[in-house]
Amino acid sequence: MTFLREAALAAGLVFAAGVANAAGLPLTIEPVNTDALPDVGEEWLTENPFRADKAGDEVWQKAIEVGESGFVQNCARCHGLGAVSGGLAPDLRYLEAAEYGDEWFIERFRQGYTQDNITRMPAFGDVLGQKAAWAIRTYIETQPEDGALGEVTPRLKEIRDALSAGSGDGPAVKTELMAIAAEIKTSSGAPVADSAPLRAAHMLSDDPASWKKAAEALTIGMSAAH
Repeated sequence: MTFLREAALAAGLVFAAGVANAAGLPLTIEPVNTDALPDVGEEWLTENPFRADKAGDEVWQKAIEVGESGFVQNCARCHGLGAVSGGLAPDLRYLEAAEYGDEWFIERFRQGYTQDNITRMPAFGDVLGQKAAWAIRTYIETQPEDGALGEVTPRLKEIRDALSAGSGDGPAVKTELMAIAAEIKTSSGAPVADSAPLRAAHMLSDDPASWKKAAEALTIGMSAAH
């Protein structure tokens, strides 16, 4: 990341939080339940420990789940649902999924930002803790880039409709969804996106009841992408 890009990102954080204050939005910090995540120690890390290549797929998926909850409760009011910025706040999906991006993220998360004795961005670190920080980071960096579902949307709709109708070959559909998910890119450079087809694939089993849940996940994901 260049210096100018870093400066713009920092300025955006300050501006967005300032807008929140001006609009009368509270800067309260909501707790995040991280009990399902493994301990990472007391000393703050400089690199995300919950990435799949470090912690395994199961922990990675749980981190995304916990991180999504934490993000919605504490970050979305400035940074947008799904981490898609509306233009006032920086789009954190573009923060590199690498150590440099981790260091920038964790410093802001821990310290927040104060200007002229006014809190522009709360310091989340001491309140939410390190596990919540890295879970939120994992969720943000795995969000698909804009338009990621564009070319595959027609096929996803066909799969969704078949699953809703209770037809099709569950294992074969799961394999296809995983293949589609593997091609969906992130803006951060993270190798795997937390995409609708990936979520749907993880829900699928031999139980037909899981097909409707997977169909709902595809519907929600495709709606959010638009």
